[in-house]
Amino acid sequence: MRKSTETVPLFSSGRLDRRQLLALGAGALALGGFGGAAFAAKAKPIKVAAIYTVPVEQQWVSRIHKALKAAEARGDITYKFSENVANTDYERVMRQYSQEGADLVVGEIFAVERPARKVAADYPNTAYLMGSSFGPTKPNLSVFDNFIHEPSFLTGMVAGKMTKSNIIGLVGGYAIPEVNRLMQAFMEGAVSVNPNVKFIVTFINSWYDPPKAKEAAFAQIDKGADILYAERFGVSDAAKERGVKAIGNVIDTSSQYPGTVIASALWQMEPTVDRAIKAVVDGTFTAEDYGPFSYMAHGGASLAPLDPKVVPPEVIELVLLREKEIKDGLFRVNVNDAEPKSTL
Repeated sequence: MRKSTETVPLFSSGRLDRRQLLALGAGALALGGFGGAAFAAKAKPIKVAAIYTVPVEQQWVSRIHKALKAAEARGDITYKFSENVANTDYERVMRQYSQEGADLVVGEIFAVERPARKVAADYPNTAYLMGSSFGPTKPNLSVFDNFIHEPSFLTGMVAGKMTKSNIIGLVGGYAIPEVNRLMQAFMEGAVSVNPNVKFIVTFINSWYDPPKAKEAAFAQIDKGADILYAERFGVSDAAKERGVKAIGNVIDTSSQYPGTVIASALWQMEPTVDRAIKAVVDGTFTAEDYGPFSYMAHGGASLAPLDPKVVPPEVIELVLLREKEIKDGLFRVNVNDAEPKSTL
């Protein structure tokens, strides 16, 4: 049973793109000032509250929710959350949880950087762990991001080897760094094994609109795409209906789409969440960038097992060799936050 204490209408159009966020200026990052944190050690379970702008079923948020539920099951935390929080209401909800005495507040502030950092400055003894395109703010606001570009590159290799039309479609939510870097890595992976491949890139300008994503995927299939990068829910449904293949993102949906989803780049938030919880318990929490804990080296990202009944063994061998090179530090996947463009 969900412990949602508050559900408000979905408001996806209020999100800002990268350029709009940059327009906020350096002042947005300076909020909160500098100085030492005044955190004291705490006994378990600590109080954790989370704020999500979409349903917890959505891929990205579901990974955070899963990690926090696991910590709750261990007895490390008590956990409550609000989902579908409008950007215009985010500051109020964040302030409410802080006033209620949450030890750690988790969320994603990509479109509400300035108000969120203002709240953090007003509650210097509360720890905040927030998804963000920007850096941490001392003394108490840490940031994270979904750096799963490494397995995204690997899934691109699968797509590049398995496409027959040499046309691959990509459907994303918004053209922001968190999406762009995954698409760019996927495209680089595909081209690394198939220089003839072309791409159709579409953004639906929503974080949760499966029907719109599905229609965008249909349009790409009509243009010849035989493999689709499913950054949003709805794309795999289109692939299944039209008999083409799909590449999963963040979560593994191959069991829901057998024979359709052939590879997935997975995000595990446990390394990030568990580290933050430990820091709060130990009284050592400080403002820092948790982004690297989403890398494969820390167990924050992985490639879903490849099924030899779906992916040819020689392709699996090639991909697993590259995966080992990444883990061994012998191959580095580029972090490219630029907006990807169609090449068809």
